[in-house]
Amino acid sequence: MDKTSGLRSDQTGFLTGPLTSTLYPVLLRRVTYYSVETEKRFIFLTNNLSVSPLTVASLYRRRWQIELFFKWIKQHLRIKRFFGTSANSVKTQIWIGVSVYVLIAIIKKRLGLKPSLYTILQILSLSLFEKKPILSLFDDYDDQLETVDPTNQLNLWEF
Repeated sequence: MDKTSGLRSDQTGFLTGPLTSTLYPVLLRRVTYYSVETEKRFIFLTNNLSVSPLTVASLYRRRWQIELFFKWIKQHLRIKRFFGTSANSVKTQIWIGVSVYVLIAIIKKRLGLKPSLYTILQILSLSLFEKKPILSLFDDYDDQLETVDPTNQLNLWEF
């Protein structure tokens, strides 16, 4: 193994537990990788024997980026679940969410609105069927904000 690449081992084998060996009798691959950036060792288990061990490590690293992307989608695009399971259905729903997010960002910039994009989305979703000019929805937004009295907050930790 070339240790400069981060690859530490590439092994194959079967699960040996009494139940697991019968339920999953497929040859598995164990790739050990050391990340210089994070100074951590990672062990990846896969049934993909056709790609290089560095590709396995790279795919798992990218998988984390995909997980972060979906977390961002849930937080910002207000997509809580997908209505379909096909690739086209998921892509369509994501593109609709991204389009709405960008349109709200454009509205925020052009109208000079102070609230966050998330708050703007909340206000617009609550007044979706009202026939009011958009700016009037935000006229008294600053007046509705309450200042929080710090003495009235619950203390969870004592220092």
